[in-house]
Amino acid sequence: MKRILTIVVAALLAAPATIKAADTEVIGKQHPKLSSPLMTAEALWAMGRIGTVEASPDGRRVVYQVGYYSVKQNKSRQVICVMNADGSNNQQLSPTNAQKSDSDPTWIDNETIAFVSSGELWTMKADGSQRRQLSKTGGAVEGFKFAPDRSMVIIIKSLPFHEIIKQNPEDLPKATGRLVTDLMYRHWDHYVESIQHPFLAELATKDGQLVMTSEKMVDILEGEPYECPMEPFGGVEQLAWSPDSKTIAYTCRKKTGLEYSISTDSDIYLYNIGARTTTNLCKPADYKAPQVDPTRTLAIQAVNAKENLQNNVGYDQNPQFSPDGTMIAWQSMERDGYEADLNRLCIYTLATGTKRYVNWKSDVEAFCWAPVSGKKPKASAPQLYFLSVWHGCNNMYAVSHKGEVSQLSETWDDWTSLQMANNGQKILATRQSLSTPTDIYMVTPALKKQATKIEQISFENKHILDQLKLGKMQQYWVKTTDGKQELVWVMLPANYEEGKKYPTLLFCEGGPQSPVSQFWSYRWNFQMMAANGYVVVAPNRHGLPGFGQEWKEQISGDWAGQCMDDYLSAIDFAADSLPFVDRNRLGAVGASFGGFSVYWLAGIHEKRFKAFIAHDGAFNLAAMYLETEENWFSNWEYDEAYWHRPQMPRAKTSYHNSPHKMVEKWDTPILCIHGEKDYRINYTQGMQAFNAARMKGLPAELLIFPDENHWVLKPQNGVLWQRTFFNWLDRWLK
Repeated sequence: MKRILTIVVAALLAAPATIKAADTEVIGKQHPKLSSPLMTAEALWAMGRIGTVEASPDGRRVVYQVGYYSVKQNKSRQVICVMNADGSNNQQLSPTNAQKSDSDPTWIDNETIAFVSSGELWTMKADGSQRRQLSKTGGAVEGFKFAPDRSMVIIIKSLPFHEIIKQNPEDLPKATGRLVTDLMYRHWDHYVESIQHPFLAELATKDGQLVMTSEKMVDILEGEPYECPMEPFGGVEQLAWSPDSKTIAYTCRKKTGLEYSISTDSDIYLYNIGARTTTNLCKPADYKAPQVDPTRTLAIQAVNAKENLQNNVGYDQNPQFSPDGTMIAWQSMERDGYEADLNRLCIYTLATGTKRYVNWKSDVEAFCWAPVSGKKPKASAPQLYFLSVWHGCNNMYAVSHKGEVSQLSETWDDWTSLQMANNGQKILATRQSLSTPTDIYMVTPALKKQATKIEQISFENKHILDQLKLGKMQQYWVKTTDGKQELVWVMLPANYEEGKKYPTLLFCEGGPQSPVSQFWSYRWNFQMMAANGYVVVAPNRHGLPGFGQEWKEQISGDWAGQCMDDYLSAIDFAADSLPFVDRNRLGAVGASFGGFSVYWLAGIHEKRFKAFIAHDGAFNLAAMYLETEENWFSNWEYDEAYWHRPQMPRAKTSYHNSPHKMVEKWDTPILCIHGEKDYRINYTQGMQAFNAARMKGLPAELLIFPDENHWVLKPQNGVLWQRTFFNWLDRWLK
């Protein structure tokens, strides 16, 4: 790590030692006695990570999933826990002596829990006893959702898909080549040779036990070459049962190949189980999409013409039926081809087919229906609850039957999920912050946010956090070069002492339209940076949600403009106005668009920074236009393909302002990190940046992970990432 030229191949350096008997011990909750009060990578990976959370029908108990990791074994294990609704009597239901994972717990009734283990659907009693395998699919279950009356269950399974990548001849079983015939042959981190479909399985009760009546299942999308849930991150939240168990609402983008790659147009469909018919709730039956030019932004094409927007041509997903079954709500974006459009809450009335949208100024991140209160509820009574980011925090809101929005919580936190509990009297939710990982809370909502009662009921990592000395968070508002104000989070070092100056990191957010909110990360962890003696400056620059749609949309077509001025305004403010910031020891770090930001700042920073780190960053925009798999993204952000002449103004600016054209001005040490399975921003982008730096004679390192995607998910790779990250920074800033 001390050589100027270092290529670190993670798969080799991170490989675990020869496994001994002791290495095969069961992965579970760790109670380490830390050798230091400062956060380490090992302490971070010892933390349990809370996943699925659900309240029992009577509201008395909560079941939830926790992931535990072993750096030594380079593995993880998911377990299921249950506790009373007040947090008492917390116990693990998954066997402590087992190696396999249990996941996706849900209540069948007040005494029975369903879950997935080894690719099959299982049930057990709420005390962990009587574990029984319900499905027999050969380990194919990837998700499930029970009908309210428990007469059926949706099973998510993958099917072979060879419409884009052709199946190899049977007489060449060892051939590894792939014959590709259209776009969308890769997605996120894998080649698309299978797609998920939802299947219906019938259930019955026999001898007091729930059983599957037949191994034969009905494919809701039988014969259709489309995926449900949608790639790359969709799950069972993209399907919903009606309260009477007769219909299913599901999310689907019914496109393939080139058409799929340039469009974000997904719809909500209603499947009638008895008739086996499907209705599109977003578009009329005779709707025909306008023809488009796949090499230009859809923003200026007929599909996004004002008269066509009523057809829900953007992202529509995650439907939920109202408790009385008369309405469906879902998250809806207006325009096709734009992933960062305002994420609205759409409410659809089934009897009339009318749609209305909640009038709110920021994205709806998650939502749930409030209970129905009588046939004619008061106009001021809550109809739905939702989460939304505003000014760098993801808080909880209520929508009344009248359509008015009120804020229920106002804290420096990120609420990450919510659902009704205790017969609708309370909200079961999860929350995290820049200083605390996810835990579970019971919220008693009130229309006045000061009256909302918030009770923490899980303390998953208290035994670790109590041993740590954490950095303190501060908030500032900084004037931007266009005369506006940007919110800037500042994290102090964990061992902060008044009067001392510290090396400082400018954190560059990805997205490019993801919030710098109160997120907890197991890689880009601000408390880890604070533990290593760094001040962290994290601006909510132009392009981020939570400050109005105009602020968020400003960045499209202007990646190297105002947002970069915002970064410099934030770090200049910190260097000039914060007495603990050492202006002679500044670094800039970031991933994805944050990596692009680092590459661009390296050419314009005018010697502000002494070190850079770019993870999975875009370096050559012309190359990325054809390398990335979802082409709608580049079309919207750059306006059009790079070969068009004449070019539209934003396209001309975007391609001209590609970081690879600024290398001649690079003069600062840089660490490039990339995953070879990152098909969103291909690893060749990181290699180009590293090669350019070395050919310029600059100190540079390349940390490349052959087995990681846009993130770093394996424990030993994660520890290697942290060590490399801070070794590099310490080398140049300390």
